[in-house]
Amino acid sequence: MKLGGILINIIVDETTYEGSVEKIIYKNKNNDYMVLLLKTDSEDITVVGVMPGVGVAENLRIQGNFSNHHTFGKQFVVKSFSRFLPQNNKSILKYLSSGVIKGIGPSRAKDIVEAFGEDSLNVIENHPEKLSTLKSITQKSAEKMSNIFKENFGLKEVITYLSKFEITALEAIRAFKKFGNKTLDMINENPYVLCGESICLDFNRIDNMFVSKKDSFDGLCRVRAFILHLLLLNSKSCGHTCLPKNKIIDACLSIIKEDNKTTNKALGELIDESAIRCYSMGEVDFLYLNEIFCYEEYISERISMMLKLPPQSIVNVGNLIDEIESNQGIKYAKKQKEAIKLALEKGMLILTGGPGTGKTTTLNAIIKILNKMGEKVVLTAPTGRAAQRMSEVTKAKAKTIHRLLEAEPNKEGKRNFRKNEKNLIKCDAVIIDELSMVDAFMFDGLLRALPISCRLILVGDEGQLPSVGCGNILADLIKSKRIPVIHLNEIFRQSSNSLIVTNAHRIVNGDELLLNASNRDFFFLDVYSAQDIKSTIMDLFTKRLPKTYNYLPLLDIQILCPGRKGVLGTFELNKSLQNVVNPSDENKSEIKIGDVLFREGDKVMQTKNNYDLTFDCSGSTRNGVFNGDIGILKNIDKMAQVADIEFEGCLVRYNMDQILEVSLAYATTVHKSQGSEFRAVIMPMFPGPEQLYYRKLLYTAITRARSLLILVGRKNVASSMIRNDRKTRRCSGLYHMLSDNVNMF
Repeated sequence: MKLGGILINIIVDETTYEGSVEKIIYKNKNNDYMVLLLKTDSEDITVVGVMPGVGVAENLRIQGNFSNHHTFGKQFVVKSFSRFLPQNNKSILKYLSSGVIKGIGPSRAKDIVEAFGEDSLNVIENHPEKLSTLKSITQKSAEKMSNIFKENFGLKEVITYLSKFEITALEAIRAFKKFGNKTLDMINENPYVLCGESICLDFNRIDNMFVSKKDSFDGLCRVRAFILHLLLLNSKSCGHTCLPKNKIIDACLSIIKEDNKTTNKALGELIDESAIRCYSMGEVDFLYLNEIFCYEEYISERISMMLKLPPQSIVNVGNLIDEIESNQGIKYAKKQKEAIKLALEKGMLILTGGPGTGKTTTLNAIIKILNKMGEKVVLTAPTGRAAQRMSEVTKAKAKTIHRLLEAEPNKEGKRNFRKNEKNLIKCDAVIIDELSMVDAFMFDGLLRALPISCRLILVGDEGQLPSVGCGNILADLIKSKRIPVIHLNEIFRQSSNSLIVTNAHRIVNGDELLLNASNRDFFFLDVYSAQDIKSTIMDLFTKRLPKTYNYLPLLDIQILCPGRKGVLGTFELNKSLQNVVNPSDENKSEIKIGDVLFREGDKVMQTKNNYDLTFDCSGSTRNGVFNGDIGILKNIDKMAQVADIEFEGCLVRYNMDQILEVSLAYATTVHKSQGSEFRAVIMPMFPGPEQLYYRKLLYTAITRARSLLILVGRKNVASSMIRNDRKTRRCSGLYHMLSDNVNMF
């Protein structure tokens, strides 16, 4: 639900067994997924699930349900577990010999048990100095063994405790990595720490789970967590970098029913701690998460500095343009020449325009002149597909921004770029394409890695949707009027023959689609019912387009939907298309994650940036798979609980918890298609919520098609989308900061 424009995020019976771990059949070291044999009083059970640190000879109490695996037969799937340590010398020796404690193998286990008997585990945990009296163990090794033993116990205790509140083992592991052996103390004092950074459990979920504990901790914790939750949720779901302070106070009063005094005290504490930042825009105060405030503040200061210290102006640009025109038989339009001159003389330029207006031709002239002047030019774009297209049209190498900055994971799984203020990109000029989809976080990272006098050319299309991530970079930069802007609006002859291009411009201008022309790259199939629209789309994707145009469904055709829900949303279409394009086969492994069934051979998409995923490609190591990357699911190994997905010819290995970040991609939303281009695009036209059916969304969908665009459904839906010139206002402060910084340098 929404409050004043702010987004507000509002079992089957299990069986219990007790027994001793007889054997560890399989263990995935990356995610602690195990397959083990549990010996109970009545039977031996094959148990599967995430069970960190469990070792042979441990006594376990497990909760869960049986399932039948088509390959491995009957298995008990663990939802939660608790453990009991072995008590006698024989079982303790077996337990320690299993390798559950790093540094203790069979030989050392024998020495320890012979020396301390049934007190061995107590000695390891509480008296490690006694271990160092043994010949084979140093004091440092003894302390290390003790710490590992305590961590194993602490983690299991956290998992057991949190399982009572339906918090999964993987989520409990995230909490333990953050707080270590203090985890339970932290949670008992303030359960809302589970909503914090790197754990990121939903506020409403924690608020509902720990309702019985609310009287046992300071109410300020709850308000603080809710405020941070609002800011984080709106940055991720709506793209806002900040929110009006008065709206946040209203939400605290009406949604979680806190009083004004507590709310203001919580806000004051968060501001004093710099967890959030307050920034005034006119007469209104806006609140930021500190990290996001720093992004926009740095961008505004860096842009101001670069404008104050521009690169050396290139002279005689007019003559250089004449030379290119003469040598290549090109005639540049007036605005194209103006753009080339500004980029080369001023050092910074925003170049905008719709399809077919000559942006590429203009860029190629700029690149040619810069190369002639001996400048090193770097080309970059926010997605792999956008970078690939940039390379194709400029005949020069382009990289994604992530690759250019050499993204790598850090301990918290957040971004870390090798290229930064201390390790600058070696370049004289940078050209960024598809700026409309570059968010504040990424633009901040890029600017930090540029030499101060670097030439900066920003290319984007104002008509397209804003970035998936938070921020309003292109719009704010244009609105600030600090950077020269050239808007190309003349459609050139070679593009005017394309109805895709013509209709794209008609949409931007608010005009009805042109559908009666003889051009063959834009079709509207008039179909009325939702089921008939779905059947037509299925037929086009699987039969008609492959037969008529020789298109490959997985590589050449993309279905784009306004949203995910309903019979014509991505969820239902993906299920139906999967069954036809990639049907079940005994030779294909498959696995269900949540509500989604994944099968080898599926077309899939990464739905969030993941810097931890690493893979080798053509002999070089890459870090990270990023939001919007499309690949093919090549292999599922259920026993190892891993899957391999191919992106751009390179295999990336996923753990099962990482597969949660992947979705089927036969059909995807228009938002997720930003920065991509496909040979053929199919889009359903069926009535839906006004907030999903508007002009920019239709324009973005149509401009994703390179050769063929087919709309299937009701014509009045397209007409209403064109009329709905919904201005998606993003709360951001960059424009104001740029204005404030006019005289800073």
